[in-house]
Amino acid sequence: METFKFGYKYFKKDLFISLAAEIMSFTGIYTELLLPLLSGILIDFVINSEKVEDKSGGVFHFLLTGRFGSVHSMELFFAVAGFFMLLVLVRIVLIYVRDLIQEKVGLNLETTLRYASYDKLMKLDSDTISEYNSGELLQILNSDTIMFKELFCHRIPYFGDSLFMLVATIVLIATIDISFVFIPLLLTPVLILTMLVFKKKARENFIKIRANSAELNLTTQENISGVRIVRSFVNEELEKKKFDKVNMALRDTNIRQVGLTADIEMTLNVIKQIAYVGTIAIAAFLVIRGNLTPGYILASSSYVVRLMGNINSINNHIVNMQQQAVAGLALKRFMEKESRTPDEGIPSLQSGTPNIEMKNVSLEIDGQKILEDVSLSIPYGKKVGIVGETGSGKSVLLKTLLRIKEITSGSITIDDHDIKEYRLDKLRDMYACVFQDAFLFSNTVESNIAFSKPYADQKLVKEAAVHAQAESFINKLEDGYQTIIGERGIGISGGQKQRISIARCFLKNAPVFVLDDSTSALDVNTEKVLLNEIYEKFSEKTLIITAHRFSSVTGCDEILYMREGRVEERGTFDELMKMNGSFAKVYNIQMSQKETD
Repeated sequence: METFKFGYKYFKKDLFISLAAEIMSFTGIYTELLLPLLSGILIDFVINSEKVEDKSGGVFHFLLTGRFGSVHSMELFFAVAGFFMLLVLVRIVLIYVRDLIQEKVGLNLETTLRYASYDKLMKLDSDTISEYNSGELLQILNSDTIMFKELFCHRIPYFGDSLFMLVATIVLIATIDISFVFIPLLLTPVLILTMLVFKKKARENFIKIRANSAELNLTTQENISGVRIVRSFVNEELEKKKFDKVNMALRDTNIRQVGLTADIEMTLNVIKQIAYVGTIAIAAFLVIRGNLTPGYILASSSYVVRLMGNINSINNHIVNMQQQAVAGLALKRFMEKESRTPDEGIPSLQSGTPNIEMKNVSLEIDGQKILEDVSLSIPYGKKVGIVGETGSGKSVLLKTLLRIKEITSGSITIDDHDIKEYRLDKLRDMYACVFQDAFLFSNTVESNIAFSKPYADQKLVKEAAVHAQAESFINKLEDGYQTIIGERGIGISGGQKQRISIARCFLKNAPVFVLDDSTSALDVNTEKVLLNEIYEKFSEKTLIITAHRFSSVTGCDEILYMREGRVEERGTFDELMKMNGSFAKVYNIQMSQKETD
């Protein structure tokens, strides 16, 4: 029930028009249910010559009053045929309009759910998102939204149609003779028990189908992204086996669902045939006794078939609801996730020249200390280099500045305001970042550089590329700045990706540049020219740079050498070299290797 309440929040804006569509549907269904009565009149009073009594024809008794022709006449035939066609036309029009409304409401709901789930994805912190793999996220944002839309815009209305038709059919068949209701009533407990058994089995199997579908999405997505790695290690056969395994698992769970559906169809068909034969027997008995005309055999048998068919439809709707409810539950749980980085800052608070202060900053994740007692003062315009061995906490330290990671103790302030006082968008807008994994979108080179300013003048885009030492190789591309880069930058080298990412950073021109080991794929000379560009062209900006190549930070005002989350050494390049500590030893080793190379 909580899943339905969750979905209703998004569906309720279209509730009124959906109810109007349902009323149209009920009207169309009722007109369809009246058709067997007209068929009975055709048999009894047009083809045969039955005696007209007070209740003959039911709701269509007025056709037998003589105004539309006498019994066993062509006038009566045309009258009955005309009303038959009229009812068919009314039903067609009503169902057509109903279908149009449902599809429009369904597309609106699907679009709304996609917007909402994507917005939630954008707001969640990285740690919460990492609880899901990419296959699960694709399943939620795409398949689950469609499934959940189907529940509200098709499955529930169709379930309502079937219930209405069930009740209306029982009423109409009872007006013919109450005896016809006995067989459906006797079979109802069997039907209910059957539905309950298959409902439970279907729900369990749909959970497995969804999990296998997410696993297949993940496997496919990883192989698309890692196709070059797979080929370079000649591991195509291994990946094919992995794909075959998850593909067969999905096939097997779907086959089990087909088996379940076939079982229930067979069970219900047996019950339906029992009801049909029983109804014919009752009708024949009533006709022999003179209590019923032959035309009503056709009408009553038609109603019983519809009655059992609708019970079958209700069961199918209930079974399919299990799959859609499973998707809705997954979507609900995702939408209810709370970000571990609450955005409750002051909207007006911002800074064009941020002075950053870190005091005794510590970070602990799952009981493991990642940062411990780190203090650092970064007045606006200062150049800070952070080095250390892999896993020393360099990148995590930068993430705490942007609140990608939340510190567990200590404080980080900007202009004497705790960074939690700033709204996340205002805080992160102070930084222009280039991360270790230089991510590029499947778009033009120009669009990737102008990501932060989509409508930037092309002159500014080119200036940023020049400062990032990217202009020369961009001009050599087939379409220059309009060249489409493949997904994740496939088609250009790692160094070229880094330079485009740095150009993106330069175009944003935020107060603080953050370069997280973002020159590692560049040759030493290109890196040196690029860093000199930063020191000269952006001298007023704050620069925070992490690197494994210590030569990258020699021009910084202060250098931090980190080990196991702590600042082991700090100072200018000259001061650190005079200490002859860890920084100096690693630097000398790197320089020796460079000379050897």
